[in-house]
Amino acid sequence: MGAGHSHTPAEADASRMIPRMIMAAAILAAFFVVELTTSLLINSLALLADAGHMLTDVVAVFMGLGAVVLAKRGSTSPDRTYGWHRAEVFTAVANAGLLVGVATFILYEAIERIGKGTEIPGVPMVVVALAGLVANFVVAMLLRSHSEGSLAVKGAYMEVVADTVGSLGVLIAGIVTITTHWPYADVVVAILVAIWVLPRAISLARAALRILSEQSPAHIDVEELRSALGAVDGVTEVHDLHVWTLSPGKDMCTAHLTSSTDSARVLEDARAVLHERGLDHATVQIECPSGNSDCADTF
Repeated sequence: MGAGHSHTPAEADASRMIPRMIMAAAILAAFFVVELTTSLLINSLALLADAGHMLTDVVAVFMGLGAVVLAKRGSTSPDRTYGWHRAEVFTAVANAGLLVGVATFILYEAIERIGKGTEIPGVPMVVVALAGLVANFVVAMLLRSHSEGSLAVKGAYMEVVADTVGSLGVLIAGIVTITTHWPYADVVVAILVAIWVLPRAISLARAALRILSEQSPAHIDVEELRSALGAVDGVTEVHDLHVWTLSPGKDMCTAHLTSSTDSARVLEDARAVLHERGLDHATVQIECPSGNSDCADTF
């Protein structure tokens, strides 16, 4: 019997990611205080919606930071052979839940205000919205380069980008309020921000739950992979083929290949097939055909 194992998963550069996330969290936390205070002082639902979303940004970055640190440190416990890599996936689920909760609350409050025509001062909305745009832009630039390699960072980045749209909405609402004195500009923008957030939260949750349920990665065609491994010269059967994702950038694979020829060559060719599909963290076992005693002596 012969077995092969390759272990070169793509990993985010945590040494650069961690200080960037700390800076991002500090900027977002400071602006959240400003936005929340202003929204309460002027009774603006649009600003409150954006502040609520900003709070989820802060929580997302802090949870993402924790997940990245845990994943980097790994685990010395023998019952955690994969370390803490799944921490960021759980973080993404929590982020999605927060987003859905905030969006639902804002929609409820907006509906409650319909027909009341609450007057909101437009100048503070414009000033805070402009400051929010600057803060979101800086944070987005800090997180963008790492957003594809970590689901936790991606969740935080998505929320910041969505919050940028919210700040634009608040800016427009402020300008409309100043120029037309229309009392519903604030409510309309709040509803639009909530509607903007919901599908992104659902998308993030689906991506995380796909990993937690150990479905095969969306970019891997398992049947095509089975056929490709079966086409390796000398392979007569492919079984116990499993493909899953441990965390973003860490796709895993195990496979048993039946072959009566040179196991080392079959193993090398199988690894090449997996490498072409980005499956560098793979365990491949070469087995002899049933009843082939000569093969058993060879491997």
